[in-house]
Amino acid sequence: MNASNPDRDFDPDLPEDFDSAHRDYARLRAQCPVAHTDRLGGFWALTRYEDVAKAAADPRTFTTTVQNVIPKVAFTGRRPPLHLDPPEHTPYRRALNPLLSLEKSEALAPRTRELSRELLAPMVANGGGDICAEFSSYLPVHVFGEWMRVPADWLDTLHDAGRAFILAVHSTRPEAMKETSLALYDMARDLIARRKADPHDPAIDPTSALLAARVDGEPLDDEMIVGTVRQVLVVGMVAPMVMVGSICVHLSRDRDLQTRLREDPSLIPAAVEEFLRLYSPYRGFARTPTRDVEIGGRTICEGEAVAMLYASANRDEAVFPDGDRFVLDRPNIADHLAFGRGPHNCPGVHIARMELRVALEELLAATNGFEVSGPVMPTRWPEIGALSVPLAFT
Repeated sequence: MNASNPDRDFDPDLPEDFDSAHRDYARLRAQCPVAHTDRLGGFWALTRYEDVAKAAADPRTFTTTVQNVIPKVAFTGRRPPLHLDPPEHTPYRRALNPLLSLEKSEALAPRTRELSRELLAPMVANGGGDICAEFSSYLPVHVFGEWMRVPADWLDTLHDAGRAFILAVHSTRPEAMKETSLALYDMARDLIARRKADPHDPAIDPTSALLAARVDGEPLDDEMIVGTVRQVLVVGMVAPMVMVGSICVHLSRDRDLQTRLREDPSLIPAAVEEFLRLYSPYRGFARTPTRDVEIGGRTICEGEAVAMLYASANRDEAVFPDGDRFVLDRPNIADHLAFGRGPHNCPGVHIARMELRVALEELLAATNGFEVSGPVMPTRWPEIGALSVPLAFT
């Protein structure tokens, strides 16, 4: 605890570099595993694996209905399923989960590979570039655009609107967050209107699946469907962009690993899993206790915001020995929390893994080597990792 300021065991507003947050979380795990800060609206942070996993799996005690990220950015309506707990969130997951199966996700791999090559080609011709701004900010938009079946002429607008929202969140500008979020809501309403006028097969179209869903014979609430489509439009854009940037920073530092993966692409799926543990792109989603709870000898009162720091839990040495080190084929890698735990575990796990695998395969295949060639811009809350990574292809 911070004796000079008992309301601030850590300061999430301090300037960060690519590694500094992980150093701070290691300190907190060792000295103050249940930490409090008065910054970003005031919240508690759970840093150890056991505490994070338990809270994520207990929606009765830790609800997502009040606040789901730090800082609080939901100014424009409810967005299922993330903003609801079971059983209210279940119909939305039930409608979307079949469209996110392993089989359907892998069916997108050929197009993902084609898009990766198209986006990398000008970077290769130029000898490098910003892998986030020029590659990984576009790839997930196009892949999710394919999955959502949005009109092709929407993709540039969706990219720009989504990136504007992300940058507004990172700069903690509430009015800009609201403005950019409303632009995404307009796109969601337009897509829903199109599907109502021209229904698609709900077995292959997410928006149509939501419109076709029934609970006790009744359709889902119109505004909740709008919120769900709005959530889906942007949720798959941020994490892959940040992850690709973080992976490139790591491989620039570890040229032996870069060479090994380039020479033996069969190792890439296992490497992606360890990268997900080591560089979980979200610091951790927020929850709100429905009653007073005691964790690690500290009392968190009902209604106080709690951040479950997945990024810290995934480096907890009690679960992952040498947690700050990349270990290929780590024996308990399946225990990592990069995709959450419990009823709000990420439904897009298969698309995410496919996208990262294909992106890394194509980046390594297109280059003989690469290294960071300029300042790396780190993310801010709620993400953690790299938002801008200039690379030189060697």
